[in-house]
Amino acid sequence: MSDLSTSQSDTERTESSTKKIQIWDAPVRLSHWLMAICFTVAYVTAEVDSLRLLHISMGYTMLFLICFRLVWGFIGSRYARFSEFIRSPAAVIRYLRSMISGHPAHFTGHNPAGAMAIIAMLCLGLIVTMSGYAHYNELGGEWLEEAHEIAASMMLVVVGIHIAGVLLASYLHRENLVRSMIGGRKQGEQKQAIPTTWRSVAAILLLTVLGFWIYQWSTATSAQNLEMTQSSKERTDKDKDHDGD
Repeated sequence: MSDLSTSQSDTERTESSTKKIQIWDAPVRLSHWLMAICFTVAYVTAEVDSLRLLHISMGYTMLFLICFRLVWGFIGSRYARFSEFIRSPAAVIRYLRSMISGHPAHFTGHNPAGAMAIIAMLCLGLIVTMSGYAHYNELGGEWLEEAHEIAASMMLVVVGIHIAGVLLASYLHRENLVRSMIGGRKQGEQKQAIPTTWRSVAAILLLTVLGFWIYQWSTATSAQNLEMTQSSKERTDKDKDHDGD
């Protein structure tokens, strides 16, 4: 695990030696925003019975995205890998202290605090989605529902802290970190840039997610149409029986 010593040299870099370079690959950015959408929609629709299918679909999608991100954390581009941004607790504390001082150390990829939040969200996301799946399929008792709700609430808190940290770091570093997770570019030296953004992998990921959503919608529509047809047939049969009497 790297220490803050590496980042200190980043802080001392001159403006003339740095420029906007590609840091985040397409799969990282896509999975990040898709997970944000899935968690938001799932959380909002949790108590709405009429949107149960949407809630479940978002949960399944989120579980898939987390599994993908875990795999990509080992085989993805440089700054997507866990080995690049997971640091020791001492490094996290030092970074937080540097933020409090108003002069945080600069990191080309995830900073130690952001890395800690990402790991926490991935772990909580697994608990949320797997407990939700188990509860929906009645694989356990009521404790699964409670675990699901508690984990979701904890994840909401971590997400809130993460957003606040991103905004604070953006202000202190004078760098829009939200924009960098959209376009994938941050301030750095050219030699630090990733050689490819892996757009083909992102395209496959997006098509898989969209395909699943279309399948869920079409299945639900077919089931609803079948239910309406059966209900209409039952009413017709009842009317015929009534006329016969």
